Amino acid sequence: MKGFENIQWLFFDVGSTLVDESEAYAHRIRDAIEGTDISFEQFTEKRIFFQKQNLKGDLEAIKFFGLKMTPWHKEDEFPYPDAAEVLEYLVNKGYKLGVIANQSAGTAKRLEGWDLLKYISVVLSSAEEGVAKPDPEIFLRALDKAACRPENAVMIGDRLDNDIYPAKKLGMKTVWVKQGFSVYGHPQSSEYEADCTVNNMSELKVIF
Repeated sequence: MKGFENIQWLFFDVGSTLVDESEAYAHRIRDAIEGTDISFEQFTEKRIFFQKQNLKGDLEAIKFFGLKMTPWHKEDEFPYPDAAEVLEYLVNKGYKLGVIANQSAGTAKRLEGWDLLKYISVVLSSAEEGVAKPDPEIFLRALDKAACRPENAVMIGDRLDNDIYPAKKLGMKTVWVKQGFSVYGHPQSSEYEADCTVNNMSELKVIF
């Protein structure tokens, strides 16, 4: 696709990009509203309301209802059905793949457990790096490890604030994956507009 001719590296977010977090979010909501008169539907409606304002919907809804933050259940996460196939396709096309993600410790191990790590050459997560997106430092570290210039790299993720905006500012190309609750988001300015938008991982094969 035009504009992606000189790309060497593709960097991915994890949550709601490679990995489906739908059930993990639902689990958190069920735990948060347990013992209250707030219904799952009420909570979800409020979450979508905040998500449409480009806010982190679940956290804002928890604050709105005065609820306590409940644990995240990583056992409820699993790769999207097309993730492995698409990563394999991209590697076979000659791209190097990396991960830049705000994740707890052990990201590489989880990717290995999902049989995705074999496609990925560089993994940087916020827990191990001590710096989190949207801080440009984590992107710069990834580019340094990859020995790649920003203009030869693409950031692929679901968050306009954490993935698209900071990567674009550094000169990377960007692809917004509208999976999970990101379907309710919208660019608040041209700085948040991705070079390309897809609805799932499989559509990346049309671009690359």
